[in-house]
Amino acid sequence: MPIVTIQQFLRAVAQKRELAKRITDAFSDVYGADPVSGQVLFQEVGQEK
Repeated sequence: MPIVTIQQFLRAVAQKRELAKRITDAFSDVYGADPVSGQVLFQEVGQEK
């Protein structure tokens, strides 16, 4: 399973969890891999004012 890195502005924890679940499910479905073998990493950047 791959390692997916997402760069984004600040988001709620619940949103990040849902996104990570959907990405993991998609890779698992397409690659037929065990979902626990993948990693989804979030790199949050501050939003400019």
